[in-house]
Amino acid sequence: MTLLPQLPADFQLALASLRAGKVRNEIMLAEVPAPARLAPYGVALGAEIIVDGDEMATGRFILLHDPQGSPLWDGTFRIVTYIRARLEPDMGNDPLLGNVAWAWLVESLEEQGAAYTSAGGTATRVLSESYGTLAARPDAIDIELRASWTPNGTAVRPHLQAWANIVGTFAGLPPVPDGVTLLPQRPR
Repeated sequence: MTLLPQLPADFQLALASLRAGKVRNEIMLAEVPAPARLAPYGVALGAEIIVDGDEMATGRFILLHDPQGSPLWDGTFRIVTYIRARLEPDMGNDPLLGNVAWAWLVESLEEQGAAYTSAGGTATRVLSESYGTLAARPDAIDIELRASWTPNGTAVRPHLQAWANIVGTFAGLPPVPDGVTLLPQRPR
């Protein structure tokens, strides 16, 4: 029998903080394999928002930990995220879309009180055009946001909640004010 190595205390605190996080009912959140080469310790969560059988948004939230720290991270933790959503053509063609996507992330982190440093990322519009046997498919425009930042400390719950809010925003879900709980939707 192989014993699992003891997790560092800071990583255990961060995991407990993640487990305390709450996300909207529309977000299906599940643990997925974390990348093994980026840090000695990591955990990854995948999210999907599906409405009426259509995937509205998908994403990944990865928490990395290196007890030795990393000069690139400016700390011992790093959060790496990815979000992708299908857009309406008029919105997808907006030249300010990337700026808006980044602003949503920054504003959401601030609203949740998620203190951080060393943030960076990219916003990408993806145009899909179909040809040949797939020519009947309509053109599609997706937005992708890839971002990473260094959380200040082990309290990462607000970072998860900020990210989940952005996934909801990308999916076109209305914002939920603090203190309001959405009722489950009735089947149609």
